Amino acid sequence: MEDATTPGRKGNLTGSARKLKDNAADWHNLILKWDRLCDEGSTIATKIVNFRLSKESVKEPEVMMEGQISAAAERSAFYSNPELEEECTKLQNVVDKMAHILSKMERMVSVEKGICELETFQYGEKGRPKPLFHTWFTNHFAEVSSELYEAYKQELALKSTILREVAHTTNSDLCMVYLSCWLYQPYIQDNTKLVLESLLMETGYRAV
Repeated sequence: MEDATTPGRKGNLTGSARKLKDNAADWHNLILKWDRLCDEGSTIATKIVNFRLSKESVKEPEVMMEGQISAAAERSAFYSNPELEEECTKLQNVVDKMAHILSKMERMVSVEKGICELETFQYGEKGRPKPLFHTWFTNHFAEVSSELYEAYKQELALKSTILREVAHTTNSDLCMVYLSCWLYQPYIQDNTKLVLESLLMETGYRAV
């Protein structure tokens, strides 16, 4: 199986074909980076949960009248634990890096929509008469990129929510839900990976 940085065809591509092929490689490499960050974040989030649930962690303030917990005491308990605060900062850094990856994905979607607009201008509403590679017409590249982008956009939103909540949760069941959602990425399903593989096959990075 060819790596996505190895050209799948001989000869130099130019113009739209070159850009679409480069974008396919970028999708592959950005998703690899995302997956590494996901694993890193999972390890950090697990440490945060262990801090919150362990006996050594700062205990939660007593339950107040009518079952309410003092917000001030909660904040004090959190910030008095420098190890917990450090892990939360690390998890924030992971999410920030994921957001940077998503911004690159968004730019690729924009570029491919621009290519479609250019071809509409050149060839009319039906676009290019023949595919640039095997079977996909240019508008399908834009559709696939949009589909990938939307999946990772939703996943980033979920991870941002987990980042906000995980350090303040002492319910063990809820903590396990957060950790499971972070690791298994419910918005990035099997068909998302299949879409990426199809993109790599179409552009020659995978054997057909």
